[in-house]
Amino acid sequence: MHFTGSSLSPCFDFPTSCRLSSSVGICILQGNKTSVLSGVHQSVMGSEHSKNEERRSMVFLRKGPKLPAWEDALLAGREPKSLLKRGLRYVSLSLIMKGMTTTPDFLWGLHEVQKLNLSRNQLVVIPPSLGKLDRLVVLNLGGNCLKCLPKEIGLLRNLKVLFVNMNCLKEVPAELSLCRKLEVLSLSHNCISQLPLSFTDLTNLRKLNLSNNRFVQIPLCIFALRSLDFLHLGSNKLENIAESIQYLVNLQIFIVENNNIRSLPRSLCYISTLELLNADYNAIQTLPDDLYLLRRLRRIAWNPMDKGLHIAHNPLSRPLPEVVEGGLDVLFNYLRDKKERN
Repeated sequence: MHFTGSSLSPCFDFPTSCRLSSSVGICILQGNKTSVLSGVHQSVMGSEHSKNEERRSMVFLRKGPKLPAWEDALLAGREPKSLLKRGLRYVSLSLIMKGMTTTPDFLWGLHEVQKLNLSRNQLVVIPPSLGKLDRLVVLNLGGNCLKCLPKEIGLLRNLKVLFVNMNCLKEVPAELSLCRKLEVLSLSHNCISQLPLSFTDLTNLRKLNLSNNRFVQIPLCIFALRSLDFLHLGSNKLENIAESIQYLVNLQIFIVENNNIRSLPRSLCYISTLELLNADYNAIQTLPDDLYLLRRLRRIAWNPMDKGLHIAHNPLSRPLPEVVEGGLDVLFNYLRDKKERN
């Protein structure tokens, strides 16, 4: 999953007398506008030079302080809001592949944005200001250099899709579990070895990608996510699959390829919704006799994208290799007969 997560707030921080308008991106005077202008007017009366000074002062008030050069180049003379794309369903902003090492300050003033793509940059930190963008539904932070996520990500209560794949995360903030509407979460290609127990609160989560991390066992909190229909744990350091896997009663796609798994649990056979089970490249020697109960597995699959049972590149004990070559029906009949004999 390479889409390429949180909420953010208004404009720049200016002195109390001067603040950036979030609608037009210009600096306006607040509170003491009349007194300041009248004072300026009195000081320039009777002198053409003073009038010119007044004009220059008013130009400054209209334009506001100068942006950093790289942000100015990003805007290309436009107002920040002009970067927003207004679709039928969402207001979106894409800053993909802009070479950014830090996020632009104007970003946190775009409160109406619902889909934000900051993927494939060189971002090292996402500031707490992210929490200000509380209308976000989709957030893509994939392909950066992030080592952590701000706790304020928990303020994104409307967030449904979050991609933080291909970063340098070692942990995930417990506050992410406050995003109760979250349905899709990709944390693949990081350095994560555990998840917060509070993840049990993500009851709407349907798709979870934890591949290419450092998990030695499946985090216990995952077994409470009963809405999951997609779970990818490939390329970790798993040695077993807990019997609790049976609680994921809606699971359709389960990928555990390229681990150190030595056997499949019998309880896995009771997830009748499974359509794709990928256990390629493991250390599996035997298969559970009840595997034939997984009737939605239609074939022995060889293409990674195909639905079915993926069991290649395992040291299966004889006669399983020959049986598997005969196809899924042959394998299921063999396992059924074996169980009846026992």
